[in-house]
Amino acid sequence: MEAGQSPHRALITVSVTLATVLQAVDTTIANVALPHIGGNLSASRNQMDWVLTSYILAAAIATPLSGWLAGRYGRKRVLVLSVIGFTVSSMLCGLSQSIEQIVLFRVLQGISGAALGPLSQSVLLDINPPERHGRAMALWGQGVVLGPMLAPMLGGWLTDNYSWRWVFFINVPFGILAALGFITYLRETNTRRARFDFLGFSSLALAVGALQIFLDRGSLKDWFDSTEIWIEAGLSVAAMYVFLVHTLTAREPFVSPALFKDRNFTAGNILVFASSMCMFSTLALVPQLLEDLLRFPVITAGLVMLPRGIGSFVSMFISGRLIGKIDPRVPVAAGIVLVAAALEVSCHFSTNMPQSLVWTVMLLQGLGNGFTYITVTTMAFSALPRQHRSEGASIFNLLRNVGSSIGIAATGALLTRNTQIMHERLASHIVPYGGQIRMPAPYSFTAPAGLAALNAAVTRQARMIAYNDDFKIMFLMILALIPLVLLLRPDRQRAEEPVVLE
Repeated sequence: MEAGQSPHRALITVSVTLATVLQAVDTTIANVALPHIGGNLSASRNQMDWVLTSYILAAAIATPLSGWLAGRYGRKRVLVLSVIGFTVSSMLCGLSQSIEQIVLFRVLQGISGAALGPLSQSVLLDINPPERHGRAMALWGQGVVLGPMLAPMLGGWLTDNYSWRWVFFINVPFGILAALGFITYLRETNTRRARFDFLGFSSLALAVGALQIFLDRGSLKDWFDSTEIWIEAGLSVAAMYVFLVHTLTAREPFVSPALFKDRNFTAGNILVFASSMCMFSTLALVPQLLEDLLRFPVITAGLVMLPRGIGSFVSMFISGRLIGKIDPRVPVAAGIVLVAAALEVSCHFSTNMPQSLVWTVMLLQGLGNGFTYITVTTMAFSALPRQHRSEGASIFNLLRNVGSSIGIAATGALLTRNTQIMHERLASHIVPYGGQIRMPAPYSFTAPAGLAALNAAVTRQARMIAYNDDFKIMFLMILALIPLVLLLRPDRQRAEEPVVLE
């Protein structure tokens, strides 16, 4: 299939978009339903955490495998089996009668869905000519970015109006449509016999899996005060060392080092990893801030996030049409500056801020995210040979997911730590007599209710400062990415006439 010559480009695009959205939505849609799932299945909070962790862990381990499977057995076959497996496991999640069943089916869901994102991305690149790659990646990126953002609102609505089981059943009709689209319109790619590098895959899977568990359970186990966390961190570092040494010395490694000979692909991976640490962290921080400190209802907190989605949609649409017409480093740098401006304003959030300020910040973040992500994604694959796109897309998506996981875990840990530190500092300035602060009612040092009210007020202010500190760190990190933009090569080669990597 020659690029841009597919007779069913529109129908294939609809199918891959459905598959991408399905996988992206299920990353966060179950979050709001967890209390209902736990109550219905009589599960503890610790057990319920595995409903989320099992999916994320399975997807993280299986993502790098998707490129090899597509090359060995054909991309169409892998996509069809993946979307069928994802649809069936979604239905089984909805039918689960115990916590053990739902965790098992979430693992199957994560394994099945891991290939949908990267392989959908490579399909869109193949069915569009190079001059349309920007628009194709804009469409793909809208599903990747908007899916997790809108999923909590959809999940909350389904849970409140129907049942938590519909959080999973909703995938079934769309999964069937995507599978039918792949079967009917997608052409099979050429396959090649390749030896499976078991050591390379197993070491990478162990490194990613241990890292994901470390990030997910670190806050529950008080990080390095726990033996479990030390074991997980040690396993991740040791496995990654084995993977890197083996990849550089093996004759046919699981991940080809030749991929990173392409300058734009290497620079794109570095940028998407680093930017995901900052951009996805706010998706976790801002809703918490709105609900915990400003007492917003869940639905209102979700609506306040809507401008981010609108901004992403608009900037992705624009950037998809700018690529190839101007120096691609310009929209990337502009996007980073917009995100930095939003984070700088976020550093001055307070418990009395107007809702309009949050809307403005979310809009700026969405605009910046769209300009940066789509341009970086398109440039990363601008000169990569077609036969390497599936493998390259799996690595690209893996690094994006790992970067976002690290960012969310790090900001969450800093939030907890800084809240405790600031609580101690603020409390040290409150004394019962002749002190620096005179306490009005209802705060009283002589009544338990007064002390509780005072402690709640101090904790609220301490947490607000901790949020501001997180935003400040992300602001400095996103500014540090600007020099990395220079690594991108503006004179974009045609992907159909690539540099030889092998």
